[in-house]
Formats: sequence, C-alpha cells, structure tokens
Amino acid sequence: MIETNTAISVDCAVFGFDGKSLKVLLIKRRYSFDDLSSEDLKLPGAMILENETLPEAASRVLEEFTGLKDIYLKQTSIFSAPDRVSEKEMEWICKFHGINTERVVTVGYYALVKLNRGIIDYTSRKGARWVEVDSIRSLIMDHLEILADALSALQKEIVQTPVAFELLPKKFTITQLQSLFEAVLGVDIDNRNFRKKILFSGIITPTGEYERNVAHKPAQYYVFNKTVFRKAMKDRFRLNFINNWTY
Repeated sequence: MIETNTAISVDCAVFGFDGKSLKVLLIKRRYSFDDLSSEDLKLPGAMILENETLPEAASRVLEEFTGLKDIYLKQTSIFSAPDRVSEKEMEWICKFHGINTERVVTVGYYALVKLNRGIIDYTSRKGARWVEVDSIRSLIMDHLEILADALSALQKEIVQTPVAFELLPKKFTITQLQSLFEAVLGVDIDNRNFRKKILFSGIITPTGEYERNVAHKPAQYYVFNKTVFRKAMKDRFRLNFINNWTY
C-alpha cells in the first residue's frame, strides 16, 4: 500500500471560462466535523503520495475532479506559514486523510480547462461546482489566498504567453477573446482597438466560418496561429498593450 506523505499537499485553482465570466472549480468539504461545516468550500487538493512528484499529485487531483489528463498546469507558490491551518482544521485533515501530523505545507497550482457541457456535467457528478471568481468571498483555511495568488499568476501569463487559448474553444470569435481578457484582467477594453491590434498581430487566423442562429450579425470564427505566435515571441512581442485599451 502506497503511503501518504504527512507534511506536503497540493491545492489547485482550476479556471474555466464560460464566454462571459472567469470561473473556478470548488468542492465542498467531504464531511462535517464538530463546528466545521460540510458546506464550506475549498479548492481541489490532496496530500501527496510518497511515490509521486508534486506535478503528478496535482495531475491526479485534476483527473479525479475533471476527468481530464494533460491539461495546462502550472505551479504557483508554496504556502508554508506555520499557522496556515488552525488546530481544528488540522484535526479534520488528520482524520480525513488518516494521518498524524502537526503541520502541512501546501504547493499551489493553477490549471486551465475549456468549459463545455461535458466538463460541467462530469464535475457536477463529482460534487464540484463552477463559481464566478469575482463572487467568492471566503474559502476554508488559506484557500482564498491560494486562489488570489493563482489569479495573479494567470493575469501575468495571459499577456505574455498563449494561455488564453487554453480557455477558449478551438474556434472562437474576437468578441469571445476580448471577453476572456476582460474577465481575467478585470478591465473594460475598447473593442475597436482590441480588434485592430489583435488582427494586426496575426496571432489569430480567420476560418471563413460564421456564427449561426444568432440574433445579431454573425461573427466570424478564428483559430490561434501557433506559428505566428512563436515568431512573435522571438521578436519579443507582448500583449502588454492590452492594459492600455481600457476606457
């Protein structure tokens, strides 16, 4: 039987985008324990096993709650404050995991998934829910801090790397892309400037396909152009100018 490490855990902020808002996957505490409520929400996480690496542990957690393998996953920070877990919370951790420890250090990760009906249904069956990031006011232990740290990391990455396209369908409209940047960065972006700049960059390619059965003028679908983006990165291209497109 593979033993559980009693001192190290991983906690994952799993982000998804529904076309309008940025969401994160949250789960309920598995059971009530005295004055700790089973309704308390937390990020998906687990103690690591003695035979696995940190990334392997994080991937195991993600597969359990999303059913997905090989999705975008990045380590953020290590949370090691001696008082990050209260005495009551530590009692719960020990009882739930069947371990005996007085302190747990956790390593934060963030993951990106393309939200669709299949993913939503799967996570729902696992007892998890997708919650708008902006609406979250409290989580157990220091999970709110872990979430804030993950969001900060995503905000930096989204203007320097192609991570935005890990959250979008393979084919997307420019409006969807703009809405994603607005949701992640928490800004309002001038749509004319966004369209002009993003098309000029060449990192998206038109498909010739258009939306169907919509009340407004059908928008064209685009795909991410990895080749152009790689070249742009070599030329030190950045999307930092997005921050200057706000009203």
